[in-house]
Amino acid sequence: MVIVPAQADDRVAEFRGHPRVLVIDSQVLFADALAGLLAQPPLEAMPTTTPSSDVREQLADEPPDLVLCDLRAEPVPPLELATWLRTLDRPPPLILLGEVGDEAALAEAIDADVAGLFTKDATPEELWEGIRAVLAGHRAVGARVMRHVVARLAGERAVAPPGLALLSPTELDILAMVGAAFPVDKIARARGISPKTVRNHLASIYRKLRLRGRTETMLFAARLGLRHPRI
Repeated sequence: MVIVPAQADDRVAEFRGHPRVLVIDSQVLFADALAGLLAQPPLEAMPTTTPSSDVREQLADEPPDLVLCDLRAEPVPPLELATWLRTLDRPPPLILLGEVGDEAALAEAIDADVAGLFTKDATPEELWEGIRAVLAGHRAVGARVMRHVVARLAGERAVAPPGLALLSPTELDILAMVGAAFPVDKIARARGISPKTVRNHLASIYRKLRLRGRTETMLFAARLGLRHPRI
């Protein structure tokens, strides 16, 4: 399984209480199926096919802990819904779900303060890990979408922070692999070290560059245009 959510390879906080998840999709079958998939302890999933304009009233009265919304929700576009959610006293994080072929459109939402981006062909394990990460306060991007996010940012220039000079050759090598969306086990095999050692290097990279996790580090490496000889 290839998975690249925020903090996927770090320690993610456990669920507290019974998080309520609202699934917004115009397709009744998909909304019900996804809600059924997520309706396992400790989550409480609530499917709805209500138009996104009316959903706002429901969310204002009793905001859930997380919203999963179809990229094609109507009549209020999901990014407009994301802006409105931020006006609530307790804004729930928003995960966008798109069809296969919507990867570029999903990648464009990376700057809209959306908590998660996935295509609907994501595996249940990948989506579940993404939800765990988002509920723990991080961001999560599915592997299929991440390739488009990296491609979108690859041409952008970034000013290297002073901490970059503090990285060891091994850490620079691992940073480049992270920028190419290599999972921890693949980095471990490429370097001939254990996954635990890779995680120790990642912790050092986060600290030296003052980054908050794997996804932020991945985007940082992409902006720098770092390349790895094995890529």
